[in-house]
Amino acid sequence: MRNPWTLKMEQFTAFSDMEKRRLNDLVSGTREHCAAGQDIIPDGAHSDHCHVVLTGLACRYKSLPDGKRQIMAFLIPGDLCDAEIFILKMMDHGVAAISDTTTALVSASDMKSLLRETSSLGEALWWGTMTDLGVLRERIIDVGRRNAHVRIAHLIYEMLVRYRMVELAPGDSFKFPITQVDLADATGMTPVHANRTLQKLRADGLIAFSQGVMTVLDTAALKAAARFNGDYLHLDRVHDPASVGRRAGDLV
Repeated sequence: MRNPWTLKMEQFTAFSDMEKRRLNDLVSGTREHCAAGQDIIPDGAHSDHCHVVLTGLACRYKSLPDGKRQIMAFLIPGDLCDAEIFILKMMDHGVAAISDTTTALVSASDMKSLLRETSSLGEALWWGTMTDLGVLRERIIDVGRRNAHVRIAHLIYEMLVRYRMVELAPGDSFKFPITQVDLADATGMTPVHANRTLQKLRADGLIAFSQGVMTVLDTAALKAAARFNGDYLHLDRVHDPASVGRRAGDLV
């Protein structure tokens, strides 16, 4: 099974066998295991390595002085947690494990080499960064302009697309072991309001959610409810008949 980092970046371009081996080598070294609730890298910390999520679910978050937390993005297998850390002196937000999570540690020197290249690998890394920023912009739109129903429908549909990209959504089901509080922190709502909205999507027959697994029952109806436009995910290869991302591309 290919590593999810390669699968994600192949949504941008096709890699040669040598490039695939290089990516596999980068994530086959040191691993770090974090239990649910543990910081992968805390706000204000510095590291000489970048973390690539291999298994589990993580999140970008910011804690406020009053103890409230805002989740800015969920991170799934294939996502790079902290591409900026070797450039900046410290993180300006935290990354935490939502479930038990395994990350691969890629050294700063290796990341710098990739980013400075003019190869497909360097371009794909920049593409991944732009895609991550697109996801963050959608969360701003969520809080500023989308109503509760659209907001949560959009988040779930986006997660389905992203899990499909790394071949982890069989039968349109994916692991999403979040609590009501996590969902509220990610959508700027109260836990009660977030849960009520989630239950409405279930009652409408759009989703099923049980034991940390989310299943989309009607992709077309959920996409319509979410008013989803996936351009911000930049699935550049969706029109390529040979694209590994065509199943994800079917959704956008």
